[in-house]
Amino acid sequence: MTRLPNLRRARRGEAPLLAALALRSRGHWGCSADLLETCRGELTLSEDQLGDVTVADVDDVPVGFSRLLLDRAEAELADLFVDPPWIGTGVGSRLLREALDRAQAGGAASVVLDADPYAERFYARHGARTVGRSPSGSIPGRELPRMRFELRPGQTDAAIDRRGTAAW
Repeated sequence: MTRLPNLRRARRGEAPLLAALALRSRGHWGCSADLLETCRGELTLSEDQLGDVTVADVDDVPVGFSRLLLDRAEAELADLFVDPPWIGTGVGSRLLREALDRAQAGGAASVVLDADPYAERFYARHGARTVGRSPSGSIPGRELPRMRFELRPGQTDAAIDRRGTAAW
């Protein structure tokens, strides 16, 4: 049986470890080594960004993370990555639910994100709508689905249906 990960705030010194996890996650979807190298800068976290990061870990080993920017009424899910052995186990859904709950608790009315095209279905399954396209931050000419979750007042994690899907 797969153990559920603990969710916690990122710790100082974890930025390189989390950047490596993000690169493994991106590489899982068939990205070439050249493409991964092009994305490295965009996927590298600074120590200053760790305050916005939630880590999913098992036995103190990170298996995924999310980064939520809450400095405006429309929060932004800047990152959500799951280590490949943990993809499909619910880690991503759990990180997403935590980010949406935290955004709502912080007063956000919506959460936006630029999804990797491979992740668009994941976010749509959880209630996000594609509202446009955004240019890739690392690949000229590539566009990413711009997606939005609308948060309703009084909505909490209790809105999760029996399949574990957020009914946002």
